[in-house]
Amino acid sequence: MTVPRWADLTWEELRDLPRERLTAILPVGAVEAHGPHLPLGTDVVIAEAMARAGADCLAGAGIHAVLLPALPYTAAPFGAAFAGTLSMPPDLVTAFLVALARELERHGVAALAVANGHLDPAHLGALQDAADRARRDSAIPIVCPDLTRKPWALRLTDEFKTGACHAGRYEGSIVMAERPDLVRRDVMRSLPPNPASLSRAIRDGVGTFEEAGGPRAYFGWPADATDAEGRETVETLGQILCDAVLEAFGPEHATI
Repeated sequence: MTVPRWADLTWEELRDLPRERLTAILPVGAVEAHGPHLPLGTDVVIAEAMARAGADCLAGAGIHAVLLPALPYTAAPFGAAFAGTLSMPPDLVTAFLVALARELERHGVAALAVANGHLDPAHLGALQDAADRARRDSAIPIVCPDLTRKPWALRLTDEFKTGACHAGRYEGSIVMAERPDLVRRDVMRSLPPNPASLSRAIRDGVGTFEEAGGPRAYFGWPADATDAEGRETVETLGQILCDAVLEAFGPEHATI
């Protein structure tokens, strides 16, 4: 089904949207290096796909959703040394999300769901801080499932679970499914695997892609990416977002 996009509606169309449990979905990703084969906007491509799939899933559960324009700027210190990466201060991201939640609440929105395509720990911390602040201030909930943690991480691909999943098969497959025109396929097919685990490096206190063993800003098995896996992963991401929103609305809606 067609999910309304906030910026495409007229003010009267937006005014007339059903308000009960109305959920605004914000795709969030960084402009960041993703190897020599994927675009700087890879995270945003993933986030927008997740948002769309999540909105479709919510519609099937009887929850009205509206898609917000994507936020492409956030904390990305891991890739800051690479050309093109744009990294913002985490506290700025937190403040923005809280302010946006307040503004959405003014329009009668019941929840802000973040479809997140970026896994830098500084960014994840900013999202968690925003959700905590909204909860403390009794604002509308900011719902953002952390894909690096249970139960959500267990639902994703085998490569994702290894932690070696930046610009590898996991992300490359999604971009192939969503924006095949942006994938440098000849380069991608020539890249050797890089099984260095980013998640393990983060636990060990590493702070950059280079230090984690990714001198070309990719980890995993990029040459194995397929559009079929990408489509399947997008559906899983959408279901994860949907389930997190339903859980936030209460046990009568939760599916996990």
